Amino acid sequence: DVQLVESGGGSVQAGGSLRLSCASSTYTFSSTRMGWFRQAPGKGREGVAAIYTNTGNKYYADAVKGRFTISRDNAKKTVFLQMNNVQPDDTAMYYCAASLQYGGAWFLESVYYYWGQGTQVTVS
Repeated sequence: DVQLVESGGGSVQAGGSLRLSCASSTYTFSSTRMGWFRQAPGKGREGVAAIYTNTGNKYYADAVKGRFTISRDNAKKTVFLQMNNVQPDDTAMYYCAASLQYGGAWFLESVYYYWGQGTQVTVS
């Protein structure tokens, strides 16, 4: 089965840190890019960060630049999102996603084919 499983969410005080993990199957880990998205209550899902498989290039939403870092561990088939200096506006369900295509902007939901179930992050 193709699976993406997120973990690492929880409750944290403003200014604190969390590290989210996304464990993937071999198939999804070899995808063109892996992304992190989030959805806050009452809002649409938005792209947070992405990492491209072929180049290793990383992209971030303006709201998280300088605070969040996306990375991957090929041996563990895992993608991480290190979240530092988190703020109440970062409160959301965070999702990991895998894309099978190169076209389309990294922050578009439509370019991602596989999605995890999400992990909740709450900042107070």
